[in-house]
Amino acid sequence: MSQYLLNINGAAHPVEAAADTPLLWVLRDTLGLTGTKFGCGIGSCGACMVHLNGLPTRACMTPVSSVGRKQVVTIEGLDPRHQHPLQTAWQELDVPQCGYCQPGQIMSAAALLKENPNPTDGEIDDAMAGNLCRCAAYLRIRAGIHRAAEIAAGKGAP
Repeated sequence: MSQYLLNINGAAHPVEAAADTPLLWVLRDTLGLTGTKFGCGIGSCGACMVHLNGLPTRACMTPVSSVGRKQVVTIEGLDPRHQHPLQTAWQELDVPQCGYCQPGQIMSAAALLKENPNPTDGEIDDAMAGNLCRCAAYLRIRAGIHRAAEIAAGKGAP
């Protein structure tokens, strides 16, 4: 076991964990941040997506020892009021069906919109290709991303 001081959602969190413990389990089991989901454990589904220094990262494949002083943002830290344009659009358009994959979907979409505030369907599909949805809500997810882009640009308040 080693000691780590992690910067998660803008706050310092001292944790003790084995070096190879996936960040996902530190977030969920040690810190109680259960918004980040366990899906497959092999980095294929995207349910565990967080931002590591602003980049979408699979927490199930990221050993806690590799995090260092990087900033980790989870779905809980995306917007303290839960009013990020994606969260607003998701609610407005009733995007999720079961909702299990949605934190990972939203985190991937947030990284996309940060880099490309007005993506095309093709750019959305490419950026979201690493996120699986058991309910196949892909068209609603794409519509939600387009709506979030509109909200962020100040077009049509919800």
